[in-house]
Order: sequence, then C-alpha cells, then structure tokens
Amino acid sequence: MKAGLIQQAYAGEKAKTVAETVAKIEEAAEKGADLVVLQELHQSHYFCITEDTEHFALAQSFEEDVRFWGEIARKSGVVLVTSLFEQRAPGLYHNTAVVFEKDGSVAGKYRKMHIPDDPGFYEKFYFTPGDMGFEPIDTSVGRLGVLICWDQWYPEAARLMALNGADMLIYPTAIGWFDEDSEAEKARQLDAWITIQRSHAVANGIPVISVNRVGKEYDPSGQLDGIRFWGNSFVCGWQGEMLFRGSVHEASADVVEIDMQRVAEVRNIWPFLRDRRIDSYKKLTKRYIFKP
Repeated sequence: MKAGLIQQAYAGEKAKTVAETVAKIEEAAEKGADLVVLQELHQSHYFCITEDTEHFALAQSFEEDVRFWGEIARKSGVVLVTSLFEQRAPGLYHNTAVVFEKDGSVAGKYRKMHIPDDPGFYEKFYFTPGDMGFEPIDTSVGRLGVLICWDQWYPEAARLMALNGADMLIYPTAIGWFDEDSEAEKARQLDAWITIQRSHAVANGIPVISVNRVGKEYDPSGQLDGIRFWGNSFVCGWQGEMLFRGSVHEASADVVEIDMQRVAEVRNIWPFLRDRRIDSYKKLTKRYIFKP
C-alpha cells in the first residue's frame, strides 16, 4: 500500500489553501498513492492560537466541505483522511477527521478525544471532546486507526485502536515551536513528539503515519508571537523504524510504500498482546492512584 502525506502551510485564505491541497492530492495520486492523509484543520489557519467566537463560523460549512472532499477522493481515486471543523449543533463543535473511500463515499469519522488547553493551543474553547470512542474505520486499504494531534501523546488511545483491529495508526497534526524557546528546548520537543509515536508502533506492532503543518502562523491578539509549525511528517514501521521523514519547512506531497503484510511477522516475534496482564490493569481507569 502506498500512503501520501500532504504537508503544507496555510496560504492566507481558505480558497487558496484548498486549491493547493487539491493539487497536492492529485500529485500524490499520480505517484501511485492509495491512501492520502491531510494535516489537522487543513482548510484554514490554526485558529486555536487564540480564543475568538468569530472562528466558530468556520464550522458552518461542514456538510458542504464533506461533499467537496468526497468528490476530490472520487476524482483522485484515493482513500482520503481529512480533518474538519464540525458544527454538530449551535454551541456544540468537534475537531473531526472524516475518511472517504475511493468512490467518494464517507467510510467513517472520528471526533478528537483529547483536547488541549495551553498557550497558543486553546482548543477547549472550540472543541467538545469526541464521543465516538476509539473505533477504527474500515476502508479498501485497511482498517484505519485515525486519531488527531493531542491524541498522539496517549498510549491508551493507540492501544484501544490496536485492540479494535486497526491495521495502522494515523495522526493528522498541528504542532510547532515558539520562536523564543531555546534551540535545545525545540530539539527536546520534536524528539519527544517523534519518540512517543514510534513507541505506539512498537507497542502495538502496527505502522504509524503522522502528518503535520509547516509555516509560521501569528496570534492576531498579539498575546503570542505565533507558532512555527515544525513539519517533520513521518511514517514509521512496526518496530518503530523510520520509513520516511519530511522537511522542517517545506510543503510537500510525499508517497511512502508500506508493506501491510508485516504485522503478523512482527507480532509473532514480539507478542506483546499475548503477554498483557489484562487481569491487573483495572486501575488504569482511575485519574490517579498514589495516596501519600
């Protein structure tokens, strides 16, 4: 199976950004991609950098956007993983990945479960936590364990997707640095981001696809200088081996071949699922256990 990773910067307006995305999907399809993954909230700027009720209007086109990307998937002949701002009802919004089959039909969707609230990443202001659980989406290229950005730090989410039969983990992402951080701190953050996701591949014996934004986006309120998204979209294999790693700065449409038959081979060598002590994990559902 060939996976296309579309890494790009916001072009200043939705129409121009979408046009660039479509061109890159077509480029990936021409390179033989069967699956194309887009970055988090790929139609717009990363509006969560500040809290502004005007941004809720971006979700009002959700149904129209679903029809549009379904048609793009059909024309390109790819399974397409999108990341859209969903208005479910007035005052109720989700950060939602919609997955399209090659014929343009909706194969399924996933609503982001873990919602951050940090300087420059004020997602709790906009998004209600997902209520669809950790259910993989069946497609013609496999059973996709689609998660979103902040979810990538949680081994529980990756494990539940794997236990539900996911053939791979997919993370549309928007993460970056603050320019004022030291180079050492930036390096630590990037290394941690890659390491935690590689560990999900190792622990579950399935590949991971992570697609991040590039470019700097500014805080219109002036409270922050902005976020410089660090790119580095990557694919790693069943033992955490890096199959591909993208640029820090450059937009791209890269296609990576993934041997989907390796899962049984690797899990036979490293039978982590066999040796799990499921009889002893009940306290994992607690917020915290230690009592001083």
